[in-house]
Amino acid sequence: MKNKIKIARAIKDVTQGTLADEIGVSRQTINALEKGKYVPSTVLALKLARFFGQSVEELFSLEEED
Repeated sequence: MKNKIKIARAIKDVTQGTLADEIGVSRQTINALEKGKYVPSTVLALKLARFFGQSVEELFSLEEED
């Protein structure tokens, strides 16, 4: 699964730590998400989408092998 969290975070000028605090996860979780090492739960994906004012589909997309 691909995601655009790092891009969305840069556009909104938010650090990993600030984003983590806002949605209730660790900075390490945000880092793992951005690197594609962690697939978020539905609840976490929805929280991220709400924070950035985007749909889940705008932030996350499936790759061919998914």
